[in-house]
Formats: sequence, C-alpha cells, structure tokens
Amino acid sequence: MSEDTVARVPQGRCVYAIGDIHGRLDLLEELHGLIQEDAAEAKAPERVLVYLGDYVDRGPDSAGVIEQLAREPLPGFERVCLKGNHEDFMLQFLEAAEVGPHWLYNGGDATLASYGVVSAGPYGSLDAYDELRQQLVAVLPETHRRFLAALTLSHQEGDYLFVHAGIRPGVPLQRQSSYDMMWIREEFLEFDGDLGPIVVHGHTPARAVEERRHRIGIDTAAFATGCLTCLVLEGGERGLLQTGTA
Repeated sequence: MSEDTVARVPQGRCVYAIGDIHGRLDLLEELHGLIQEDAAEAKAPERVLVYLGDYVDRGPDSAGVIEQLAREPLPGFERVCLKGNHEDFMLQFLEAAEVGPHWLYNGGDATLASYGVVSAGPYGSLDAYDELRQQLVAVLPETHRRFLAALTLSHQEGDYLFVHAGIRPGVPLQRQSSYDMMWIREEFLEFDGDLGPIVVHGHTPARAVEERRHRIGIDTAAFATGCLTCLVLEGGERGLLQTGTA
C-alpha cells in the first residue's frame, strides 16, 4: 500500500496481536490482564486477539501456555492462533524421532520438561529420541494435540496481514508457502518495497518493536527479557501493551 495511505483495521474492530510467548505463561497471563483493561476503554464493539505463534520451547511452561490457549478465549474476544515454526517442530517430532536433535537444540527440551518428559539416557541415538517422542505422545492431552493441529498460517484484518515469520516479496498472498510464513527471515526482513498489506509478525527477536514501512515485528524475546508485546490496532491508530515495562 502507498506510504501516504493510513493503514486501518475494519471499522468497529479492535485487534490485539501478541508476539512470541515461548513458554512464559506468567507473562501471557499478565498481558491478558493489560489487554482486558485496555479493551474496557476501547470504542470498538468487536475485539479480536491474534496470537502470532511460538507458544512453546525455551521458556519454563510451554504446557501451561498451550493449556491456556486451548481453553475458551478471553470473554468478549474473538481469537485467532497462528502456527509458528516451533509448533511445527513439535508436531513433526510427534510423528518422527529424527526431528529430535534439531528441535531440542532450538528449545524443545524445555517443552518436554514442561510435560514431565525426561530421557533415561544420553541424547544422541535415534532410540533415545524415540523414547522421548513416545513419552510425549503418551502424556500430551488430546486438547493440546487438537489445538496444535488446528493452528492456521495467516490472518488478515483490513490493511494488516498477520503471520508468524513473514512473507516472500514478489509472491502473491494466495501462493505464499507455509515454510516461508513460519520460517522466512532475511529476504523478508531486508525488503523495503511494497508488500501490499502491512505485515505484523514475530519470529525474529529484537530488543524493541521494529516498525518499518511495510512490516511491524513484535517479537521482543519475552522468554529472556520478560517483555511480551501486544500491538493494538483500532481504526487507523496503533498502540502497544507490554509486560515488564512498569
């Protein structure tokens, strides 16, 4: 869209987009409280929460985060939960132990621990990873499995497109690959042209919110910094809610 055009969400809707949570249930609960306080003052009668993915790994309570998100949404809110690359890792591991080394290297060990899954021996052999996989399959609640399986890749509200990682420049939205929407970095982050909608994304952590011409990055590395970010969109206005900033 043109730089001179003010991006807007649909009239009568207030959108709250939450960045990468990574097992920090404590921060998610705190941010939910801030969102409910803000929504009480919002003029828009319709409120929607968009979670940008990466609910699991690295932080201490991935199981608790999924349990929270698998429940009914906050009262008075619609809810959209997107799939991040870390949920993709977890779903792949449930089917194939070969994914284990890469997933655990990227924080999957914290997710396993949150479900009480531990290894009886050193990692390294496929048998050891398959033991972990079988334990996780046995203890993972069916509600959690259904939640993970139902995650979507993108969501659009007016002039804003919400995805986990980004989109590939030059490719029509309807032809974007699931891999790019969950994993892309440099080709998207370094692009300075017109993407069509304003893309709101997580995936690539930064010390502060990154607001560029055609993208807004809201992954503020909550698992390490204690700062979980929510972008608030109403009409043509933007705002931020964050934990750990008082």
